[in-house]
Amino acid sequence: MERGEEMFCYQCEQTSGGTGCTKVGVCNKTEDIASLQDTLIISLKGIAAYAFHARELGSVDEEVDAFMQKALFATLTNVDFDLNRYLELVLRAGEMNLRTMELLDQAHVERFGAPVPTPVSTGTKSGPGIVVTGHDLLDLHELLEQTKDTGVNVYTHGEMLPAHAYPELKKFPHLAGHYGTAWQNQRTEFADFPGAILGTTNCVQIPRETYADRIFTCGIAGLPDVPHIKNRDFTPVIEKAKSLPPLPEKAGQILTTGFHHTAVLGLADKIIAAVKEGKIRHFFLVGGCDGGKKTRNYYTEFVEKVPRDCVVLTLGCGKYRFNYMDLGDIEGIPRLLDMGQCNNAYSAIQVAVALAGAFNCGVNDLPLSLVLSWFEQKAVAILLTLFHLGVQNIRLGPTLPAFLTPNVLAVLQEKYNIKPVTTPDEDLQAILG
Repeated sequence: MERGEEMFCYQCEQTSGGTGCTKVGVCNKTEDIASLQDTLIISLKGIAAYAFHARELGSVDEEVDAFMQKALFATLTNVDFDLNRYLELVLRAGEMNLRTMELLDQAHVERFGAPVPTPVSTGTKSGPGIVVTGHDLLDLHELLEQTKDTGVNVYTHGEMLPAHAYPELKKFPHLAGHYGTAWQNQRTEFADFPGAILGTTNCVQIPRETYADRIFTCGIAGLPDVPHIKNRDFTPVIEKAKSLPPLPEKAGQILTTGFHHTAVLGLADKIIAAVKEGKIRHFFLVGGCDGGKKTRNYYTEFVEKVPRDCVVLTLGCGKYRFNYMDLGDIEGIPRLLDMGQCNNAYSAIQVAVALAGAFNCGVNDLPLSLVLSWFEQKAVAILLTLFHLGVQNIRLGPTLPAFLTPNVLAVLQEKYNIKPVTTPDEDLQAILG
């Protein structure tokens, strides 16, 4: 269709320029359907990312693949105008995302071992260095194999921090530490990193000129005029790192990651006893995606104000708002538990289900509150998973998704009581009383 050509709406029986239908390709009478289609498409992107990583490790789920074909087909023009059927399909996406996160978790554990709590330095070691950002643990593993005995140190960035907790990755002594914070700070942080840079998946930004000559991509990631690594042959990255001035020896903070559900459930007896004895009053899952808006400081302030008899679980890159804080412990149980990447929402779900079983109640009856930050496709898929599981009273921010129409949002609020974050003080008062 040429620019300026009118589109005929088969429901209104009018063109896009008519009085009954004023949006090209979207009929006013079906704005709610369009909203659910957008939600479905965005979540499918998130599911596809997790499924891709699992497939790279040799794990596939035919039911998930079949659903993705059906769901994408259902977003075609004039396929289905039944709102309830679309709601069912969107919730089904949440179910399929749960299966996919489980698949990826199993693939990671089978290949790299079950994560264990691990302190990670944010400093640098003297010598050539490569920093790896993204999510792909297999890319990191292959890079570590190829940099053995080369004198090149490897650092993680962003969502790669949890890699340090996997036994088959942490065994490499030249996995030297973690550099930087969340994805939106790359252009500043990478400009300050004197070594080579590797982007493995999404959450990679267009580079500044100051480091454009030393950044590479691989796998699904790509940048204009940036060398792309094929077949995981990282020779060009390694050679570039060797050609650059060495990183200085520099001390840094210590971050602790690796509180996979297997590790947390290993503390189950202590956690249950602490709850029953009143030493742990409440659990908060504070995590998700990060972004650059100042309103995301809400999450920093929220965690700062969480009472000392409460525990904070976190995951995703949203943790960089507060994971540098020393929150101490309760009876030997750390008050800040980093469960890993965004896909490790599966671990958080397993912990919640196990605690509900131990206390003989439903997940919604636990002293547990979810305060989530959302930004992109994986976060939407995880939110739909929580809806599929019937989780209620989720606080979401820094704003509610703009692609939800008032009608769709009203349905979700009525069914799941999702609510926007307000202020840390008001939300903590509402949750804890």
